[in-house]
Parts: sequence; C-alpha cells; structure tokens
Amino acid sequence: MSVLVFADSSEGKFKKTAFEVVSYGKKVAEQLGTNLVTLTINGGDASELYTYGADKVIEVKNDLSSFNAKGYAAVVKQVAEAQSSDVVVIDSSVDGLTLAPLVAVGLEAGYASNAVALPDTSSSFVVKRKAFSNKGFNNTEILTDKKVIGVAKNSYGAHESSVSGATESFDATLPELGVSSVSIDKASGTVTIADADVVVSAGRGLKGPENWGMVEELADVLGAATACSKPVSDLGWRPHSEHVGQTGKPVASNLYIAIGISGAIQHLAGVNASKVKVVINNDPEAPFFKAADYGIVGDAFEVVPQLIEKLKAFKQA
Repeated sequence: MSVLVFADSSEGKFKKTAFEVVSYGKKVAEQLGTNLVTLTINGGDASELYTYGADKVIEVKNDLSSFNAKGYAAVVKQVAEAQSSDVVVIDSSVDGLTLAPLVAVGLEAGYASNAVALPDTSSSFVVKRKAFSNKGFNNTEILTDKKVIGVAKNSYGAHESSVSGATESFDATLPELGVSSVSIDKASGTVTIADADVVVSAGRGLKGPENWGMVEELADVLGAATACSKPVSDLGWRPHSEHVGQTGKPVASNLYIAIGISGAIQHLAGVNASKVKVVINNDPEAPFFKAADYGIVGDAFEVVPQLIEKLKAFKQA
C-alpha cells in the first residue's frame, strides 16, 4: 500500500499546487502508516519534491507536451496500480478537476474534490470538502477500497518535510488520445492568477481601460496578479484570461483586493475561497462588503493612489 500524489508542472517547472499536494499527501501517508509516492509527467527537478516529503518520485517522460486529461489519467492509473496505491491525491485546479474523475473511474475509486482538511481516518475515511460555491462545507465518507482526493488550493499549504528520496523512471502506455493540441496561447505577465498569492482585481467602477494603470501599479508593488470582473472582459477593457468568478477563473489567493466591483453572486462564488478579501468601493451598499474581511468606502481614484504610496513607503523603510 502507498499514497500516490500527482505533482503538476508546466514547462518543466512545478506549480505551487504541486508542493501543497505533496505536503498533504505526506500527512495522509503518515496517518495510514505507509510511504508517499509522487508522480511527475515531464516535470522538473525531483529534489524540490523531496523537500516536501516525497519518499519516492516516479518520473514519466513522454510526448504529452501539454495537458491531456485522457492521457494523464492513463498514466496516473498505471502508476497507482504499479505502486499499489490505495489513495491518490490530485490538486483541484481546472486541470485537476478534469483529471481526477477519470482517474477515479479507471481505479473504481471514490472521489472527493475540493478537500480543505486531512481525512479523518479514525473509524472510516471522511473528507471535509467545500460545497455550495464555497459557502459551506460537507463531510464526505469514501467507502471504496481505493480513494481519490482533490485538494483545494491554499487550503492546506506547502510545508517542508525534507527526506532523502529516490527517483525512478516509468514507461507508461498511452491510449489513443483522440484529440491533440495544435497550439497554445498563454496570457503574458509576471504573475498568473492560478499561481498568485495576491490578486488585484477591478470592475466597471474604473470607468474605462485607460484607468487600469493604477491597478497594474498596485499589483506590481504587491507582486500580485491582475484580474477583472466579467463585464470588464465582455467590454474588451481587459483580456478574458483575467476574468475571475464562477464563469471565469476561480481564485483561492491569500489576499484578494476588489476595486470598483459591486460583488455579483457569480463573482463572489468564484473568489470566496480567498483567505482575505479587501473591497474598495464608493457605494456603501455594494454586496461585496458583506463578504469582505476589510472594506474601504471611497473613490478608487483617491484611495488606490494613496494605498500605492503608503505601500511603497513601507517597502522602502
């Protein structure tokens, strides 16, 4: 028996979520009294994974230059069977939410997505999960012999637990994929929304794309990613890659700053997983204030420049 973790990567570099799921998997393995096996597909330097507790790293090198759910699921299933893994841990990113159900079907395993805590293994196997668009939680009991857990971003964190791990290569057999990527267009920028610990987002309250300079400047000071509401991307003020919300990209950052965003239910559902939410809006009745941890009622064109100035002074002090 073992616990298998899939550590996702992009262009040979592990994503932050990879270190989080390895940390999570390490604790699950300790709970069950077994070892942790970490799978990488065309991944980076395995030594990074040892830092977070990977006892063994299985490296798969193949022609999957981009994510393909069917191909990745086949690889995870084969490695899980070869390593006698009864528990498989995957992140709950967009790719992970596509991959994990296919893995569960292949292994005839129960699946719990968006897990926010370690499973309770005292009497059975119960996983605490986010539910109702992150507005509540439920406890899911997995009754199958094999189990798949999807870990919600920023719910557990990355915790160093260095071990002297070993690396092995594995030759996986790929099925007929059916589809292939001809080209991939990626949004440019120093920080992506998916990997960002801090996100600065703005809405129609900024009145036009010409006023986005202060949003970008605030993001630069904070080392943050920039984002926007759906109406802003629909109007063409910002690229659709920056649209966050239930119909856009989900955000689970440590800090989410919303500027000039009223807080429609679809937007709140997509950002509610963020740990700290700060709202800047001149309308004291804006719905976002009810969901915010901190709120500033004021004109964004006055508040944001002052905030930038204070943050710059703090960094220079």
